[in-house]
Amino acid sequence: MSSDAPALIESTTIDPASGGGSLPPPGPSLNDDLRRRLRRTEWRGHLRAYLLIAPLLIFVLVSFVLPLSTLVYKSFHDPVVPTGLPLTYKALREWGGPRDEVPTEPVYAALANDMKAAKRDGRAAEIASRLNIEASGLRTTFMRAVRRIDSVESGPWKPYFAGVDPAWESPTTWATVRNLADTNHGLFFLSALDLRKSSQGDVVRQPAEQRIYVEVFIRTIGISALVALLCMAFGFAIAYLLAHAGDRTANLLMILVLLPFWTSLLVRTTAWIVLLQKEGVINSMLLGIGAISQPLPMMYNKFGVAVAMTHILLPFAILPMYSVMRQIPPSFVRAARSLGASPTTAFLRVYLPQCAPGVAAGVLLVFIIALGYYITPALVGGAGDQMISYFIADNLTRALNWGLASAMGVLVLAAVLLLYWAYDKLVGVTNMRLG
Repeated sequence: MSSDAPALIESTTIDPASGGGSLPPPGPSLNDDLRRRLRRTEWRGHLRAYLLIAPLLIFVLVSFVLPLSTLVYKSFHDPVVPTGLPLTYKALREWGGPRDEVPTEPVYAALANDMKAAKRDGRAAEIASRLNIEASGLRTTFMRAVRRIDSVESGPWKPYFAGVDPAWESPTTWATVRNLADTNHGLFFLSALDLRKSSQGDVVRQPAEQRIYVEVFIRTIGISALVALLCMAFGFAIAYLLAHAGDRTANLLMILVLLPFWTSLLVRTTAWIVLLQKEGVINSMLLGIGAISQPLPMMYNKFGVAVAMTHILLPFAILPMYSVMRQIPPSFVRAARSLGASPTTAFLRVYLPQCAPGVAAGVLLVFIIALGYYITPALVGGAGDQMISYFIADNLTRALNWGLASAMGVLVLAAVLLLYWAYDKLVGVTNMRLG
């Protein structure tokens, strides 16, 4: 027998129906064809799935991801001054002098050329406004020099600027200009935290009369936490009643819980103004029954803000708690009672831990929504009760400081993400204990 015989035997199969004859084995081409068809079918299925979710994905990208990315980008990207004064910054780099000295004549000459170009291109006012954000009064200093720049054809430029405004001979003015040399920087975040760059380039605190944003952030967190705790207290009781009431009672209560969603936010806030003002319904009723001798101050203070926001945000706390309580079998508490636990012990050690995910979700949801509240504090609160959203809107609409508004928005976003991370850890630990 030849040496090819074993290979021939292994490459054939025996067919009993044919009396011991041999059949050729299935070739590899058949398996490859099946794999190709399977991959093609899977690819078509994936394509159909992607096409189905494509409209939603595009909507999320356009309405959420794009604005959020723009917000983050504007919080550190600031090209107005660097692109408007390129020759000045080039001359400053070539000079390389210390920050506590006034630049030499070539720097002033470069600034004059940049001012002429900015005046010709219509960018001078924008540059002046950006400089004024960093140091009040620089807009006037810059525009005064721009208006007269065409009257001088050649240098020396240093005496010209000194004659236009003595601020051009101050190292502080040039330190402010040098702080804006980079297109991307963190000056907006420093301002949002009541910090700034000094004339020496160090990070220092703002003057006492200009420190407002840290206090506003603390106030925002405090009011949001207070509203979240009030919603947790009231929402837990209502959710417990909904979960253990009869079907007809539960349906009626659920309608009352959802009713605020069908009413405009502005209408609900205005209703609280009618109720809480000095001549409002509550004060009139208390005066009528003799409970008080003069109207109580319930408007334009933190009390009014907390009451109105709690009423508006209460459904957001009730619904997550209710959905979790509905899933807790009543037999757990009955089993604890049958084993000798008191009603209080059974509630605290058996029922309440199982409610923790719903309570945490409701409190977190209310807290996050409250962080960005604007209309209710603006209408019901006083000047010292405005939250960070008010100052973000003020920088967007009145001060036109989009960079600072974006930086404050990014800080709020970072706080929300940190809270979500803490909530995720809390829920994970709770589920492990319950498991």
